[in-house]
Amino acid sequence: MKMPRAKTICFQSTASLKRGEIPAVTGFTLVEILIVVIILGILASIIIPKFSTASVEARENMTRENLRILRTQIATYRAQHWDISPGYDAAGNPDEQAFIDQMTMFTDEDGNTDTVASAVFKYGPYLSEIPENPLNVKTSINMIADGAAMPAAATNTDGWVYKPEDIIFRADSPGNDMTGRSYFSY
Repeated sequence: MKMPRAKTICFQSTASLKRGEIPAVTGFTLVEILIVVIILGILASIIIPKFSTASVEARENMTRENLRILRTQIATYRAQHWDISPGYDAAGNPDEQAFIDQMTMFTDEDGNTDTVASAVFKYGPYLSEIPENPLNVKTSINMIADGAAMPAAATNTDGWVYKPEDIIFRADSPGNDMTGRSYFSY
């Protein structure tokens, strides 16, 4: 039994056809289409992992950048408030809401906050909002009390860990980055 031959595409200008002549029927063969699909699959398998690695690297870089900004603003606050770290409430205890207010509102020399700038409340705001930790998408802060030990490792229960007494601010994210460095050590 003789197999029919596959038709192939041949593009021809209609200007070269003679009057009354019908152009040849053209199309891609199944083999040609399969080859193109296989090539596209190979290219996709090479490119897609590079994009997933790029997103992890972007989150790591954003975490480092957020930590840099937070630490810089904490240092600025300390310079303007008698070398006292932000995050202490009226009783002198580390408090998450006190930290958030002192970083995002106007403050006086003693760290009292107000929503409106004035001659008394002339410092800040240092941040428009507390940034989220891109690694775990949390903004909450684990405030470590004065005299208490800083955790040895991240617990992933909060976005950040902050000990105002020692001016330590870290990402509360377990695991290591692409170079093997612990996120908690950033």
